Amino acid sequence: MIRPEITFKNINKIAVPALLASIAEPLLSSTDAAVVGNLETNATEALAAVGIVGAFLSMLIWILGQTRSAISALISQHLGADKLLDIKSLPAQAIFFNLVLSIIVLASTSIFIKPIFQLLNAEGQVLDYCIQYYKIRVWGFPLTLFTFAIFGIFRGLQNTTWPMVIALVGAFTNIGMDFLLVYGWEGYIDPMHIEGAAWASLIAQFLMAILAYILLRQKTSISLQLSFPIHPEIKNLVVMSLNLFVRTLALNIAFILAVRVATDLGKVVIAAHTIAINIWLFSAFFLDGYASAGNILGGKLYGANDIFSLRILAKRCVNYGLMMACLLLIVGMIFYSSFGTIFSKEPDVLELFNQFFFIVLISLPINGVAFIYDGIFKGLGKMKYLRNVLLVSTFVGFVPTLYISQYFDWGIFGIWIAFLVWMIFRAVALVWKFNADFGQSKD
Repeated sequence: MIRPEITFKNINKIAVPALLASIAEPLLSSTDAAVVGNLETNATEALAAVGIVGAFLSMLIWILGQTRSAISALISQHLGADKLLDIKSLPAQAIFFNLVLSIIVLASTSIFIKPIFQLLNAEGQVLDYCIQYYKIRVWGFPLTLFTFAIFGIFRGLQNTTWPMVIALVGAFTNIGMDFLLVYGWEGYIDPMHIEGAAWASLIAQFLMAILAYILLRQKTSISLQLSFPIHPEIKNLVVMSLNLFVRTLALNIAFILAVRVATDLGKVVIAAHTIAINIWLFSAFFLDGYASAGNILGGKLYGANDIFSLRILAKRCVNYGLMMACLLLIVGMIFYSSFGTIFSKEPDVLELFNQFFFIVLISLPINGVAFIYDGIFKGLGKMKYLRNVLLVSTFVGFVPTLYISQYFDWGIFGIWIAFLVWMIFRAVALVWKFNADFGQSKD
């Protein structure tokens, strides 16, 4: 018998809003890239700078934003076990910890801006643009972590609608402000070039944080008033967050190494790579809708000890995710030569991008499987295994493939082959573990 919680309707009730919220997240950086990439002066250098800074900021956000997944897992499991009141003081303590950590990171990185981007091989005009862009955008870092933590609370409560609303408001605000501030408004606002893109993102992040706080207060019984003593589950949350911290550090090592190698190959290569990584991330967050459904419903089912339904949930989420991945692949094939023009008009950048874009497309079904099982394991609280998967995938799969490919002078093709190998490692490891733990268990 198919349980009500795992019907197509109920999965999509969570997946579709989560999908829209997820694609809004990378839209901030993608919009910045698209707008500055079409500037009339120094467009290639500006696009390269947005790509480099975007990769570094994404690393910081993904590493320190893992409290969201830990909060979501704990809340959903307690909801499934009908013990939600037992953790009423936990969210405020977790968010406070997150904000303090983010301020420390903000202060420390601001001191070393130039050496950080020089380490990523930025130089000349690209380095100058990196510094200009980062000095403004970095102030949105604590705001983003705060918003992410509130998203985790909503997700744990099985609600993805309000995160969707918040994310879409932020995305559309960012798009509008990008055009207004980058290109200017004749007679009212002077064009601000790459600094305008940074201000647009910061304004959007501030608005999202305010809206998230208001909706949490109005729509839930969760309080953000800090209270003591320290909740007993804070230890579990910290352990999960630390495992995810290491996992995401390994994940971002892959992204940062890719950016470093691409930058070293020249401004045309890093510009083309920036286009590809923005499309890859956009599709990844698009597929994350069903990963979120697996995360949110999986945690609740695991908390209720309903393993039978958990297996059905995994199967259905993967099937729906693969359908979505194949749809994206078909769209990519139909509009193959058009995607790059969204981000750049430079002929040499577009020519290079079109040469390797097919690798991005063929990775989509593999990504779908990996992301969905990744989401399910987060909901189950299996953060240690996720950590180990990323460590092996990065240091046994991605890094050797990347440097072997550069030894044979494969250039940008080698970078994206390394990403493909990386995702195959992740997908295989997660599918095997889920089947080993839950595939043959008795109901």
